[in-house]
Amino acid sequence: MPALFTPFTLKDVTLRNRIGVPPMCQYSARDGYVSEWHLPHYADIARGGAGLVIVEATAVSPEGRITPGCTGLWEDGQVEGMASIAHAIAAGGAVPGIQIGHAGRKASANKPWEGDDHIPNDQPGGWQTISPSALAFGGGLPKVPTEMTLDDIARVKRDFVAAAIRARDAGFKWLELHFAHGYLAQSFFSVHANTRTDAYGGDVTARSRFLIETLQAVREVWPENLPLTARFGVIEFDGRDEETLAEAIGLVKTFKNEGLDFLSVSMGFSTIEANVPWAPAFMAPIAKRVRDETGLAVGTAWGMDIPQDAERAIDEQQMDVVFAARAHLANPHYPFRVARELGLPAAGSVLPDQYAYWLRRYPGPQNGPVID
Repeated sequence: MPALFTPFTLKDVTLRNRIGVPPMCQYSARDGYVSEWHLPHYADIARGGAGLVIVEATAVSPEGRITPGCTGLWEDGQVEGMASIAHAIAAGGAVPGIQIGHAGRKASANKPWEGDDHIPNDQPGGWQTISPSALAFGGGLPKVPTEMTLDDIARVKRDFVAAAIRARDAGFKWLELHFAHGYLAQSFFSVHANTRTDAYGGDVTARSRFLIETLQAVREVWPENLPLTARFGVIEFDGRDEETLAEAIGLVKTFKNEGLDFLSVSMGFSTIEANVPWAPAFMAPIAKRVRDETGLAVGTAWGMDIPQDAERAIDEQQMDVVFAARAHLANPHYPFRVARELGLPAAGSVLPDQYAYWLRRYPGPQNGPVID
C-alpha cells in the first residue's frame, strides 16, 4: 500500500488518505454568499477521492474579502449555503474543511482574470483596506491601508471567532486559519508590513501577538475534538530566510502550545521583492524542518502535484498530508491518477462505484483494463 493512501487521524477526524485539496478561491460568490458555481465544484472534487477538501478563503468580514467575489461567513444567512457544501463534501467521502481569513491590505482587488489589481475606493467593489501599518503592498496593489487601531484589532479578532462558530454550525470538521500570503495575520508577523511601535509591532514577540490572540480566541469556540489548523507563511524568500524561518518555527511552537493541531506550511508573500525558487516539491524540506522542530503535524501545497514526489513526502515523513491544488482543477479525479501511477491494487476503489464499475469493466484505449 502506498503511504499516500494510508489513513490519517487527527483528533476525532480520519482522512481516508493523505491527499488534501487546499483552499482555492473561486471568486464566484455574491455579497459573500455562495452561488450555483460552488456546490458542484466541491462535490466533484470530493467524489474524486481526496481525503480532505478545504473550502476557499472565506472572509470574516466584508472588508476582509480579497475580491468582491469572495465567500464570507460574517452573517448568519451565509451558513445555509456553506452547510450544503460541507454536506456535499462529506457525502463524497472527504472530510469537509474551510479556511477563514482577512485579506488586510490585499483586499478590495479585482478577480485575477480581471486584473488582480486594487479597485479604487470610489468604484463598485472598492473599499478602504486596513493593515497593521499604513504601508502599501505595491505593484498592482498600491492602496495605502489605514493603520489599525486597538479597537480595530479587537473587532477583527471577534470577527474570526464569529466566523469560526458559523463554520462549526455549517458542519465543517476541519478549520484552517489563514495566517499566510501577505494577508492580515501574515502582515502582523512580517517586517515588510508591520512597523508598529505598540504591543503589536516591533520584535518578533509583538509581531506574533495578533496571531496568537486570534488562535486563542478561536480555540475557545472551536470543538476540542475537531482539528484546529492554520496556513502560515514561514519563509519569504527575501534574503533573510533563516531568520524568518527561525522566528516562524518559534511561533509555531507557541501555536502548538495554544492548541493548534496541524500547520499547512506556506510562504509569506509579504513583499514584491521575493525571489521564490519555484520547482517540484521545493517546500517539502521546509515542511519537514517545521515538523521535526515543532512536533506538529504538517502539510504543504506547493509543487506537490507529481505523484512520486507526493508519495516520497509521506513515505519519508516529510509531512503528514500532501495538498494538490491545480492538479484537482485539471482533473477532479486526481487521486485516481495517483493511485494508478503508484501501482495501487484496485485503484478503482478510490472512485465511487458509479464511476469505478464502468472503468473496471471495459477496456481502455490500449485494449487493457483502465483500472487494475
